[in-house]
Amino acid sequence: MTMTTTTTTTPPTPPPSSSSSPPPPPPSSSSSSSPSSSSSSSPPDLPTYQDVIRAAHTLEGVAHRTPILTSRTLDAQLGVRVFFKCENFQRMGAFKFRGAYTAVRHYLDRDGDRDGADIGGRGHDKNDDDDNIDDDAAKNDDNINDNQADDDRNHLRILTYSSGNHAQAIALAATSLLGVPSTIIMPRDAPPLKVEATRSYGGDVVFYDRYKEERDAVAERIKRDLSSSSSSSSGQPPPKVVFIPPYNHKYVIAGQGTVGKEFLEDLPPDTPLDYLFVCVGGGGLLSGISLAARALSPRTKLVGVEPLAGNDAQRSLATGSIVKIPTPRTIADGAQTQHLGDLTFRILTDQRVERIVTVTDGELVDEMRFFGERMKMIVEPTGCLALAGLRKLVRLGEVEKGSCCGVVVSGGNVDLERYCALISGGVPDEGVEP
Repeated sequence: MTMTTTTTTTPPTPPPSSSSSPPPPPPSSSSSSSPSSSSSSSPPDLPTYQDVIRAAHTLEGVAHRTPILTSRTLDAQLGVRVFFKCENFQRMGAFKFRGAYTAVRHYLDRDGDRDGADIGGRGHDKNDDDDNIDDDAAKNDDNINDNQADDDRNHLRILTYSSGNHAQAIALAATSLLGVPSTIIMPRDAPPLKVEATRSYGGDVVFYDRYKEERDAVAERIKRDLSSSSSSSSGQPPPKVVFIPPYNHKYVIAGQGTVGKEFLEDLPPDTPLDYLFVCVGGGGLLSGISLAARALSPRTKLVGVEPLAGNDAQRSLATGSIVKIPTPRTIADGAQTQHLGDLTFRILTDQRVERIVTVTDGELVDEMRFFGERMKMIVEPTGCLALAGLRKLVRLGEVEKGSCCGVVVSGGNVDLERYCALISGGVPDEGVEP
């Protein structure tokens, strides 16, 4: 295993057009197709690469600029050059910190719309006009009004739902670092490690049953309860509850896009990526990275990878509309989403993602073993999706020999007992609840 430390910066270039088309739909299933739920019928306020630039300055000195690693063993096995962007070394152990911190800071730093996202809908800001900013403007706009920030910290409460990594990210960013109270709705079967970490960062955890309850309905109820509460001891008015969803939010997506920006800037000189593999749950990471990739490396083919049991993104791009499925049963708990968001679907469609491929839980376990044995890294199942997708396409002869391939390792948060059970052969049958 080797580490790449170059930090050359590539100037942004305009996104090109592409004629790539999504893959044909897989065999039919009982899942229904429906538009994403949103309380607004107005056109989505999509993030741009300029928002990614702004997010990078917001995160400067706060988020880790994670390393790029390589493996000669893997290169020899696959016949391609592989570069890993290791977000398992990010703060709280996953890329989610980037989007959470960017979004929370947005509501603290800026005047105007502070309502956050509609639950089940999208995050936007009616007062934004950021399409023409540059790096210097982004730096200047990061200067926070201290008095306004103090008032907002006392008045705001952040609400979200998450199976684990976004939960930890919001609790760390909002409560631990920025002093804003946070309430996190988590499934009862969320990994204990992620629940404990969320609480340790100061998040107030509320549980629900992801297989029997609709998390949007749970979030609406809790938001009403929080908004109607008051501090009896201080006589203060109820807090302003801001909902920041895990992926379908302009500034969450922009923050996640900094993964791609850094990746492409920090590659060794004269190493253009032919392919970039990214895991897909709700599509926030792939959407953000696609904005950076189209600006900085338009020749790179973007490939999303999701669990076989949860192929809603693949089907959505194939059919041209958002497909909604039951909560998938997979060991990749970070990809147990039911559908893309309207923002992420639109970006993935507009940015011409090459294709979405699926892999089995067994393939994820194989990659967990590879990371542990050959690269000495503990990687959670969701973090193995991208490598499993690359290995699958190489095996099928659909990635050319000698190609340069980027792989995003999205996170490393997994209970050690669970990790040991999986890599020692304890993977459940496909479609069985872990």
